[in-house]
Amino acid sequence: MNDKYEAVIGLEVHAQLLTKSKAFCGCSTEFGNKPNSNVCPVCLGHPGVLPVLNKKVVEFTALMGLATNCTINPKSVFARKNYFYPDLPKGYQISQYELPICEHGWIDVETAANESRKIGITRIHMEEDAGKSIHDRGNETFVDVNRCGVPLMEIVSEPDIRTSEEAYLYLSKIKQLVQYLSICDANMEEGSLRCDANISIRLKGEKQLGTKTEVKNMNSFRNVERAINYEIERQIDLVENGERVVQETLLWNADLNEANSMRSKEEAHDYRYFPDPDLLPVHVDEKWMADISANLPELPDDKKNRFTANYSLPVYDADILTQSQPVADYYEKVAACTDDYKSASNWIMVDVLKILNEEKINISDFPVAPESLAGLINLIKEGTISGKIAKEVFPLMISENKPAEEIVKEKNLLQVSDSGLIEKVVSEILAVHSSEVDEYLSGKDKVIGFFVGKIMKQTGGKANPQIVNKILREKLNALKN
Repeated sequence: MNDKYEAVIGLEVHAQLLTKSKAFCGCSTEFGNKPNSNVCPVCLGHPGVLPVLNKKVVEFTALMGLATNCTINPKSVFARKNYFYPDLPKGYQISQYELPICEHGWIDVETAANESRKIGITRIHMEEDAGKSIHDRGNETFVDVNRCGVPLMEIVSEPDIRTSEEAYLYLSKIKQLVQYLSICDANMEEGSLRCDANISIRLKGEKQLGTKTEVKNMNSFRNVERAINYEIERQIDLVENGERVVQETLLWNADLNEANSMRSKEEAHDYRYFPDPDLLPVHVDEKWMADISANLPELPDDKKNRFTANYSLPVYDADILTQSQPVADYYEKVAACTDDYKSASNWIMVDVLKILNEEKINISDFPVAPESLAGLINLIKEGTISGKIAKEVFPLMISENKPAEEIVKEKNLLQVSDSGLIEKVVSEILAVHSSEVDEYLSGKDKVIGFFVGKIMKQTGGKANPQIVNKILREKLNALKN
């Protein structure tokens, strides 16, 4: 990006709420059902029908407001957002406009340069989803209205984001929070989490905002990052060439790595918002607010701080382990069965997460129970097996679904700690490799690793590494004298 300019970015994130029924009727919200089967006269907007608000929609949205430091307004009002589109049979969308349920919040993100950034949240409001137009079936467009009326929560940021990295981090934090709160599964590929980006540029130091464009159709975090970078560079090129940025909506094409114009950008008045005449204002009194607050779980940042304090973990470890609440829970169950907290962290971050990523499974489907992993860690700590042997035992625990102790006994993998036996092996290795002994005696200490490798190979990896190192150094130092 040209150093003369800075980007001003705001994100609008739509999160599909995990309610069993739709926002204003009893139809199912289940994804993947037969097209146009999850519908009724209410969500299709037939004449004479009346919407009834789903209480869970209010509670889930208020939870997100609490988690993002928002003010929860005791009174909020539903509005009709009027526009015409093939997949919106009512001709309007029930949303909130002037009086949303949550306002004036923020979340903190930390960049790769360890810079903490506070991203403001203008509002979080409730609304219903539209249907879906399907354009990839030849020359015709098909419409599936199953999604009509599915409850959404829209999270609108302040224009505080300056880079695509910050946008990625902000979106990641939103995803993490909705999953911790169990209010959205945040699956961008299925459309349950969607993001639109409002982007403008200005000369560094200027206060006035430039003309913004909106970029849509980004179905992954990386595509959000790529689309923002593309649009920033496009706007800079226009300005540098003496042209002006036009306010418009662009569609991101991930295959071509470019954004194409969709339509001129609407203003709020184009939607002709007005209070929905069929829905009463939502009043969240103190008792209801207290009930909602009681369901607020330990949030990611609080959990991360507790992990560093209670388990003496580095900040990096705590951050990785708390990215996912189920992984954090798994770690705590392991830590309840061993006091080697750092080893537990290492095994989960390196070995367990590797399996989850390779197999594309959740931690709930991981075959090694937390207690079993703790058992493996304890065997290493007690000196029963070496770390090298543990790496051989771990895959067997997965494939055979047996505890580590049982596998170690069956395979005769117990660590050798007999000093006499190890001393004999060390002597044999030194006798065979006299030239390497001479290298050590000439001051090349790194050759120690060569000897240790040979000893471990001869003992099948079973020799206790601490005893090996002690005896090896004693014998080599004796030769110096």
